[in-house]
Parts: sequence; structure tokens; C-alpha cells
Amino acid sequence: MSFSQRLAADAALCEARLLRALEGRADQPVTEAMRYAVRGGKRLRGFLVLEGARMLGVAEERALSAAGAIEALHAYSLVHDDLPCMDDDDLRRGQPTVHKKWDEATAVLAGDALQTLAFELLCDPALGTAEVRMELVSGLAKASGIDGMVLGQALDIAAETAGRSLTLEEITALQAGKTGALIGFAAEAGAVIAGADRAPLRRYAAALGLAFQIADDILDVTGDEAKTGKRVGKDADAGKATFVSLLGLEGARARAAELVREAEVALAGYGNGAANLIAAARFVIARDN
Repeated sequence: MSFSQRLAADAALCEARLLRALEGRADQPVTEAMRYAVRGGKRLRGFLVLEGARMLGVAEERALSAAGAIEALHAYSLVHDDLPCMDDDDLRRGQPTVHKKWDEATAVLAGDALQTLAFELLCDPALGTAEVRMELVSGLAKASGIDGMVLGQALDIAAETAGRSLTLEEITALQAGKTGALIGFAAEAGAVIAGADRAPLRRYAAALGLAFQIADDILDVTGDEAKTGKRVGKDADAGKATFVSLLGLEGARARAAELVREAEVALAGYGNGAANLIAAARFVIARDN
């Protein structure tokens, strides 16, 4: 199976797992908003969980709840990130954002519920022993909270509010939390489930997460809204410092390519078993959405 086929197949597996988790829940607008929020998207984080597990000899069925958990957590972050008090976006994946389709209160509650659903999924006994599940819960909590994604988002908002342009070092640290922390959890989850060494996947994820964000900054400058499914040019409109504004377009592309090489080196010890994960690193800087 090619990388693109594998990514699409894993996206379908993740979406089915999330929709199954929402079956039989309260028949309320917030529940429908949750279902709406988890549909679509590349599911790259879920793919990283499943492919990392497969590379280490863990069946995808065993790792599927962890893949669903990271996608539920990511969906919550997007719902809240789109709110008027945050990035104030009207479009996500080519569709109206949750607060536009429903209202702000429903979007807040749907995001809250998706966050808690993530940790519910990590309690699935299929993932392994209680110790393995607790390690996954702890890892996702750290990656998504004040030591990870939330901290990165807070630093981003603080810089924008103060009207201060960040340095390259500051942006790199900010994005390590805002974008990189969840990617890091996703890449390492398979090793946690397998009881394997996490260091190579940690190095891979650090390079991949930064390359992903640089690619996002490039798309904000060069992307087509019809392909990205979201508003472009917003960073420049807001006067935000980005990898593109600091490195230039070609400099940003060169840095992203360098990070992909770092990701490849990190997985060299796995040989052909890492082919899809290496293809994922190349994909993140070549994508148009």
C-alpha cells in the first residue's frame, strides 16, 4: 500500500473509531457538533500513531483508540482555535466552523467534550496494561496542556496582543508547543504501546512537527483557500512574525527540507519498515492543504 493509500485508509479508520465512540450519546446539538468537528481532515496525527505501532509490530486494531484519542484532542483544539476570541475563523476544512454552523456556546462545549472523549478513549483495555494506558494519558495531558499546546497558544496570543514580533528562536519554541507537542505524542504512542525505545521517534517527531509548522506558514502565503479549506494570508494581515517573514519564502522552504532530512536520519535504524513515516515527513512540506 502506498503512503497516500495508507494515509487515506488510516483517516477512515480514525473517523470510524470516533463516530463509533459517539454512538448512543445524548441527542443534543452539542453531540451533533462533535460529530461534525471530527469529520474530514488528513488525520496525520492518527496516522502517526497507527504507523508507528505497525512499524514496531503492534496491530493497528490495538492502537486504534490512541489514534482516535489524538484526533479527538486535535479536533477540540481546532474548534476552540477558530472561535472569535482566538483566531476568529469562519472556514475549516472547506466548511463553516462549528461556531458559525451553530453558535459560540455550542462550539465551546463541543470542544470541551471532545477533549474529555480523548482521555476516555485512552482508557480502552485494548491499548495494553493499566501502566501503558496511564503513560498514554499522562503523555497526552502534558502534550496538550500548559507544558505543550496550550502554552504555545498562550505565547502566540501574548505576542499578538503586545504587538511584538518574535525572534526565530522564540517562534521555534512557541511552535514546539503549539504544533509539535501533539505530533510528538502521536509519533511516540506506538512505541509506548509496544514497550519499545521512544528516542528515535522522539527525534523524528521534533523535526516533523517543526517542518509541519513551517509548511503551514508557507501555505498562509502561497496557498489557495479552495485547496487549504481555510482562510489564507491571515498571518500577514495580523502582522505576525512567522518562519516565512523571518527566513523569507525560499529560506523557509530550505529549512523545512533540512528538517525532513533530520526526520529521515532519525528513523534510519528501522530500514524499510519506516518507509511510510519517512514519506509522511516528505508529505508535510509538499502538501497544498
